[in-house]
Amino acid sequence: MASPGSSIRSAARATSSAYRRIPTRWRLAGGSAALTFVILCGFALIVGVLTTRQIRIQFNDQVRQTADYLESHADLSYELDSQTVNCDRLRDLASADNAKVRLYDSSGLKCAFGGMYGLVPNFAISSSATEQHGYRVEARPVQISPTGAGVLVYARPVSATDATAAKVRFFLFFGVIGGSVLALLAGLALARRAMAPIAELTAAAREIERTRDPSMRMPQPEADDEVRELARTLEGMLEALDTARTETEASLQRQREFVADASHELRTPLTSVLANLELLADHLDGDAGDAARSALRSSNRMRRLVANLLLLARADANRAAPHRPTDLAEVLVEVAAELEPVTGDHELSVSTHGPAVVLGAQDELHRLALNLMENALRHTPPGTHVHAALGRDGDEVVLTVEDDGPGIPAAIRERLFDRFVRGQGDSGGGSGLGLAIVRAVVSSHGGTVVVDDAPHGGARFTVRLPSADAVAPPSGEATTETDAPPPAPAPTAGA
Repeated sequence: MASPGSSIRSAARATSSAYRRIPTRWRLAGGSAALTFVILCGFALIVGVLTTRQIRIQFNDQVRQTADYLESHADLSYELDSQTVNCDRLRDLASADNAKVRLYDSSGLKCAFGGMYGLVPNFAISSSATEQHGYRVEARPVQISPTGAGVLVYARPVSATDATAAKVRFFLFFGVIGGSVLALLAGLALARRAMAPIAELTAAAREIERTRDPSMRMPQPEADDEVRELARTLEGMLEALDTARTETEASLQRQREFVADASHELRTPLTSVLANLELLADHLDGDAGDAARSALRSSNRMRRLVANLLLLARADANRAAPHRPTDLAEVLVEVAAELEPVTGDHELSVSTHGPAVVLGAQDELHRLALNLMENALRHTPPGTHVHAALGRDGDEVVLTVEDDGPGIPAAIRERLFDRFVRGQGDSGGGSGLGLAIVRAVVSSHGGTVVVDDAPHGGARFTVRLPSADAVAPPSGEATTETDAPPPAPAPTAGA
């Protein structure tokens, strides 16, 4: 069972957490309104008490003064014939303010004004003021000519005073509420104005997030306060990030250039090694010949891997190969003829509909088509049909390679075109660079590549490239690039 102390602490933590979730401008405005409400309540309480007391004092003074006035100006006298008191003067003097007037002598009530007799009882004859049945009563001794003494009683309802006091309390109450609401609205306006520099910093930070450009400047508030200190801190942080990013990009660029240059330089010794191994494989017999042929196969695989790395490194280093008009239909037919001896139990078919000329590097386009088709052959079971088709769609040349195999697992579909990603069907012969090369070649040619499900199951890769008549030749078309790799055998395609 939880103790009362722990329950109180839990409630306090919950209240503090709820308070922290309130926006800052509402906390500022709410605090200002609450403080204003407390001040106005204290002011209204003091003013209400003092005003009500003053109204009551003024009312009592008016009743007393009126009673004194009636006492001095009543001019009462007996009518000897009728043995009654002449109270006409008293009637004129006591005709306002819902007052009630009674005149008594030793024999009882003589005159009554201001209503029926039962509305005001026979008041005690006293010279002091009293409150009876909701009336403020003043009694004065008077002289009734020619002889005799009497008591004049003057009474006014206290309800008029209570109504005035209620009006005062009403206006004070709404004054407190109205003042608090105005303080809340003014606090919101001031808080919004005070938070405007922070809103500018937030907008600048979002723009930097959108553009990923840390070199952008942060707005500097005019006032030298905490907000400006925050702006200076963010400015320094962005400068440090920009410097770090510049250094990182420079380092990565040097690495890319080194990899591209190293891959290019590796081709010369590899060509020499391959030539010597081919010579040895042709002239050696027995175990020595088998060893030479095994080394030749490994060297060929190394040459393909170096060619793949060179292409990717060139793409990373933004070294574009010269683009010339190339018939993609001829490239597709050449790739199919190259793969025909290794299709095995697969069925490979190609369909083209006339020339499909694009502006590009023939070697790279050859590797693109080769990787897509070899990827389909490698990762589908025997007996699978692989079909490559080429067509036109407006100003684009569309190359599709599809199969009726098991398809691509959803677990790797999102990262299918990343480097060194292999599918489940890869037995270890692939390098995981085939589809990464496809994406790099398509990107360098201004096209797109997507993968989806084929109509009859399996996977379908769709490559869209702009046709030659829809693209202006690049400025460097006539240039010759010395490090362009020669056509290589089929590279190992990654899943």
